[in-house]
Amino acid sequence: MIRAITVLCLVGVVVAKPSIVRSREDIEEFRHFLESTKSSDGEHFLARSKEFPLANPEENSGRFQGDIILDDFIIESMLEQYAMGRNAYTWPNTKWPNNTVVWQFGEGEFGPLQQAAILDGIAHIENSTCVKFRYREPEDTVFVNVTGLPGGCYANVGYLESRQVHTLNLARNIPGVSCFRHATIVHEWMHILGFLHMHSTYNRDEYVDIVEENIRPGTENNFNIYGSDLVTNYDIEYDYVSCLHYSAFAFSINGNATIVAKQEHEGLMGQRVYITDKDWLRINRHYNCPGAWEETEEDKEEEKEE
Repeated sequence: MIRAITVLCLVGVVVAKPSIVRSREDIEEFRHFLESTKSSDGEHFLARSKEFPLANPEENSGRFQGDIILDDFIIESMLEQYAMGRNAYTWPNTKWPNNTVVWQFGEGEFGPLQQAAILDGIAHIENSTCVKFRYREPEDTVFVNVTGLPGGCYANVGYLESRQVHTLNLARNIPGVSCFRHATIVHEWMHILGFLHMHSTYNRDEYVDIVEENIRPGTENNFNIYGSDLVTNYDIEYDYVSCLHYSAFAFSINGNATIVAKQEHEGLMGQRVYITDKDWLRINRHYNCPGAWEETEEDKEEEKEE
């Protein structure tokens, strides 16, 4: 009954707005998909990891786009926009105040080696950008709580004061394995810093083909893209090997590729071995770090070619 009321209320709310172009069944199906991403558990994460071994662990974590935690107000907004035929993802000012992330380890969540791996990811960000991390003091009410629940690797996107406790979860494992690969740890911190996945950007279709027949039914919305009014590339070229890019086999139903590059590129799409120069540049430009907008060597080479 509650689900039916939700859809009917949605239909009523948007009557006075641009007309609904989706059927009630489609709206209900999308609502069910979004609601299903609000939780994840260890059994499902392990089962998906075994069934889809070519996917990155964060893609198997059961959240939106695999590893993004959706706030309730974002789900409501996405559902309303979907009803009117648009892909939208509403989130607040994503920058952490003073370029500083306040965080803590969840109590008793990790052993010394796991803590060291997380601290190594933080140090790498601090040494490559102007973003700083500060451990939570008792008076801090807005912070990131780093947990080790078995449901996979996932995080909130960006800073939101009213959210207070932001979550970054890394299912406990041996450092270097699954959620504890270095680039996966940085990947989740990049969500906290305010970034969506590379494949979500507005000009994605200029660089990759999405092979719909290979996508597992019910996961198609993980491949939605968002307009330039919502996401920015900061004048940085599309990065096939970004640590924020999906793997070629993300959400595959048959083991065949769901994402195929349209252009030749070096490196493995969706790799989680290293963080690229473009990854670091995006963070630096997002946080207006000193020198971030100076002309890069790549820019100079492109100018010569023109």
